[in-house]
Amino acid sequence: MSTFERYLTVWVGLCIVAGIALGHVMPGFFHAVGAAEVAKVNLPVAVLIWLMVIPMLLKIDFASLRHVGRHWRGIGVTLFINWAVKPFSMAALGWLFVGYLFRPYLSADQIDSYIAGLIILAAAPCTAMVFVWSNLTRGEPHFTLSQVALNDSIMVVAFAPIVGLLLGLSAITVPWGTLVLSVVLYIVIPVIIAQVVRRSLLASGGQAALDRLLARLGPVSLVALLATLVLLFGFQGEQILAQPEVIGLLAVPILIQVYFNSGLAYLLNRAAGEQHCVAGPSALIGASNFFELAVAAAISLFGFNSGAALATVVGVLIEVPVMLSVVWIVNQSQGWYERGAAGKRAALKPASREV
Repeated sequence: MSTFERYLTVWVGLCIVAGIALGHVMPGFFHAVGAAEVAKVNLPVAVLIWLMVIPMLLKIDFASLRHVGRHWRGIGVTLFINWAVKPFSMAALGWLFVGYLFRPYLSADQIDSYIAGLIILAAAPCTAMVFVWSNLTRGEPHFTLSQVALNDSIMVVAFAPIVGLLLGLSAITVPWGTLVLSVVLYIVIPVIIAQVVRRSLLASGGQAALDRLLARLGPVSLVALLATLVLLFGFQGEQILAQPEVIGLLAVPILIQVYFNSGLAYLLNRAAGEQHCVAGPSALIGASNFFELAVAAAISLFGFNSGAALATVVGVLIEVPVMLSVVWIVNQSQGWYERGAAGKRAALKPASREV
C-alpha cells in the first residue's frame, strides 16, 4: 500500500471539508454539475466513476476462473456471504437502526433513502481494495484473484435484481430503467473496456506493459474518487451542517455489518478446515463493499442531494480504517485459527478414505 493509499481516510476527510466549504462558496457551480444529466445519469460523475473503476478492473484476469475449484471451500463461503448474507443483513440492520431506533434523530423524508443507500452499498462486493487487504493478511493470491473475477461475473447479472428486491421490500419505488442503466454503465461497459485494454497490452508488451499502465493509472483512480467526494459533499453540505450526527448514526449499521460478515466468513472457513491464507482474504472480501459502484448507483437512482448518496459516502469514509482493523484481527488470530482448522482437516481425512 502506497503512502497515499495508507492515508486515504485522511484525504477523504479533507475532501469532505473541502466539498462542504466549496458548496457554500460556489453553489452555482455545483448546481450546474448536478444538472448535467442524461437519462438521470450525471455525466461528470459517470466520467469520474469510470476513472475509478477501469484501472481496478484492469487487474482482473477472468481466465483465473479456471482455478475456482482449487479452493472450493473458501470460494463457497465467500459467495455465500457476499450474495446470500451481506445484502440482506445490511437491509435488516438498516431497517432496525435507521428505520426504527434512529428514526427520531433523522430527517423523516430521508429515512427510506438512507436505507436504500445502505442496501446499495452492501449489494456489490469490493473489487479493488481486496487485493491490498489480501496482501496484508498474506493471502493466497490465486484464491483472491479467482474470487474477485467470479464476484465480478456474478455482479453483472445479480446486482440489479438484489437491489431491486430489497428496495421493493423497503417499500421504495424501484426505477428499474435507471437501475439497469447503472449496471450497464458502471459494470458491464467498464469490464469490457478493461478486458480489451488488458488483452491488448499483454499481447503487445506483456505483463511489464500492463504493470506500467497500472502504475500510471493508480493515482488517477484515487484522485477521481476524491473528486467525486468533493462533488457529493458540495451538495450534501447543508444537510451535514444541519445534522452532523447523521454520519455517526449511519456508520453504526455499516460497522456492525462489516464485523458480522467478516467474522462469519472467518468462522465458516475455520469450520470447513480451509487454510488461513484463504480464510483471511475470504473474510475481507465477504465484508468489504464496492463503494465506487454504490456511490454511482445511488446518485443515478436518487440524486446528488439524496440520503442514499450520503449513506454510500459514509461507507467510503469508514472503509479503510475498519478493514485495517479486520486485517489486524485476522493476523493476530492465525494461531487460534490454524489449530481449529487443522483439527477439522484431520477429522475429515478418515471419512474421505472410507468413501
